[in-house]
Amino acid sequence: MNNSYIYTDSVSPCSEEYIFPFIEKFIENYKLTSKNPLTILDIGCGNGSILSNLQNKGFELYGIDGSESGIKIAKQSFPEINFFVGDITTNISDILPIKEFDLIICTEVIEHIYSPRDLVKNCYHFLKPGGKLIITTPYHGYLKNLILAITGKMDQHFTVLWDGGHIKFWSKKTLSKLLQESGFNKLQFKGLGRFIYLYKTMLFIASKPTNYYQ
Repeated sequence: MNNSYIYTDSVSPCSEEYIFPFIEKFIENYKLTSKNPLTILDIGCGNGSILSNLQNKGFELYGIDGSESGIKIAKQSFPEINFFVGDITTNISDILPIKEFDLIICTEVIEHIYSPRDLVKNCYHFLKPGGKLIITTPYHGYLKNLILAITGKMDQHFTVLWDGGHIKFWSKKTLSKLLQESGFNKLQFKGLGRFIYLYKTMLFIASKPTNYYQ
């Protein structure tokens, strides 16, 4: 993510309206399988809005982002959550106080990253064996791209005029391939927002194998 991305408030992005309900439902079910409070890391947390919705539920919450303005707002707005500034595509072991998490969330981040393999590598590294990654990114597929072309909205959708905007455009196939080559398995796909094959966003749940050893 662009380290100079500027946040001005703690307001949730509009995409959170159709992303968070699914995440919340998954986490509520996932915590039933754990004897201890879940440790959750939001990697690319921005202004902390996703984690703020998980407060007071008995979780240990951590967020990291490269945007100093985002983390400053997150710390001021949600002081009970642990937030850190760090480049999420580099070694962040010295920044985070714990080294293994039950669950990592990464929402609408990977499309902003020049080196997505490094981001996913960090997600894999900081998960406990058997831990889960929830990752989302805008959906792109044949039918959606075709409709954009037919309706003359390609320039609007793939705009190059958005400073700090999207630089990678993922499909179900390409994101699946990245997750699998990074070591994740048991991939689960969910389309979110709008209609089938015209989704606004796609969500993957991916697992770190339980037989993984550092």
